[in-house]
Amino acid sequence: KHLGLLELFLMHLGLCFPGSYEITGPNAVRGLVGGSLTVECCYASTWKTYSKWWCRGSIWRRCNILVQTTGSEQKVKKNKVSIRDNQKNFTFSVTMEELTETDTDIYWCGIEKSGTDLGVEVKVTIDPGKRQRERERKREREREVRERECVCVFRASSVLVPEPHS
Repeated sequence: KHLGLLELFLMHLGLCFPGSYEITGPNAVRGLVGGSLTVECCYASTWKTYSKWWCRGSIWRRCNILVQTTGSEQKVKKNKVSIRDNQKNFTFSVTMEELTETDTDIYWCGIEKSGTDLGVEVKVTIDPGKRQRERERKREREREVRERECVCVFRASSVLVPEPHS
């Protein structure tokens, strides 16, 4: 189940409503290249001591679990991703660091349980950062200068081609 605007606003304030859902999270989040982002998911109090996870992949049953809690509030970090469960607020947060555009994908907040796990889809989009945009603009300007130089050299050389002697 995805959240309405009021629920998202209240969740942003750190308010969850245990018991009104099994697991919820934002529909989509955005980050910048080189930066980090944090996703917060809420769950029903029933799942307080269960293991929580964050996985990547558009197909739910085949997504790749990147990081998983142990059922405690201990922070777990693997590569550039960390997860921490706040069992008092019935939320868990996932932080992705050193973002690249290749991190753009479908991810899932999930809870491990017997039978089918619980999960909610989160679309993650990573935009070029300010420095990245500046580098791209600089490369574009340099390419335009090279293209003009090539045109000038071509014109100059075509003018300098000697006429055959008769």
